[in-house]
Amino acid sequence: MKAAVVQASGQAPVFADFAVPVAEAGEQHMRVLASALSPLTRGRAAGTHYSSSSLFPFVAGVDGVGQLDDGRRVYFLLPRAPFGGMAEETVAPEDHCLPLPEGLDDMTAAAIANPGMSSWAALTERARFKAGESVLINGATGASGQLAVQIAKHKGARRIVATGRDRETLAALQALGADAIIPLSEDADALEAAFREEFAKGIDVVLDYLWGMSAERLLIAGAKSSADGVPLRFIQIGNASGANISLPGAVLRSSAIELMGSGIGSVPLGRLIAAIGAMLEAAVAGGFSLATETMPLADLDRGWNAGDRRRIVFIPNG
Repeated sequence: MKAAVVQASGQAPVFADFAVPVAEAGEQHMRVLASALSPLTRGRAAGTHYSSSSLFPFVAGVDGVGQLDDGRRVYFLLPRAPFGGMAEETVAPEDHCLPLPEGLDDMTAAAIANPGMSSWAALTERARFKAGESVLINGATGASGQLAVQIAKHKGARRIVATGRDRETLAALQALGADAIIPLSEDADALEAAFREEFAKGIDVVLDYLWGMSAERLLIAGAKSSADGVPLRFIQIGNASGANISLPGAVLRSSAIELMGSGIGSVPLGRLIAAIGAMLEAAVAGGFSLATETMPLADLDRGWNAGDRRRIVFIPNG
């Protein structure tokens, strides 16, 4: 079969032949209908993500939409290595396969499942979000952040604040539910002042996809603005702006900030899968969407090297 094959660490996958998978006990075999290119897929292929494998060759792609041998459509997550989502066929554990709701098409499901899971799990599993609370999404112009705005709105957020560098996308988020936007700048003091203005209006939860300087200033602003004993739940999800921050210890001592992470490891895999299922069930009613470009898997090179303005979804048999 044809697949996106990673031959060695640090190498981009190539469109090549790979062994046809055969399901083992407790697994499902499927024909892949769609598989999205996500930061997790890129990170695992490059060997830079903490969950990367050191066994080569393997097929790229951590998830997708497939058709089981009995004809049912499912979303699948984490196929058995060395198989992956970006292939004509794959195999995955039965409990990693979720039936797709009626009305949710293959391309949308493949595009939103992974980024939507990150914000759904962060809100429900880590922040224990309740309708009526306010949310600040740091890094809302990426795929996960855009869906976080939509999901927070769907789940009844009283107020949503979105930050980002892409001003065009940031402005468009207001139509998706953002009540206020903060363009990220290099001026740390000005950025902290903008954050403090929003904290003064009440922020219960921060979803952080960036880390780096903006996260530092968010935590400092949150500490300076918080009322005595009133917790701010700061959920760290991604580090697009840097792997490390410099945080004064007084920020945590002088406030009721609850700082925690959300992702593979901090949330049990079974709960992450359940979060995906719940998010996909809500997707039709919530109208969750992303700007998406579909292309045949044979165009792997073009898609892999494309920018991030649109989410790439590969069609293996397209």
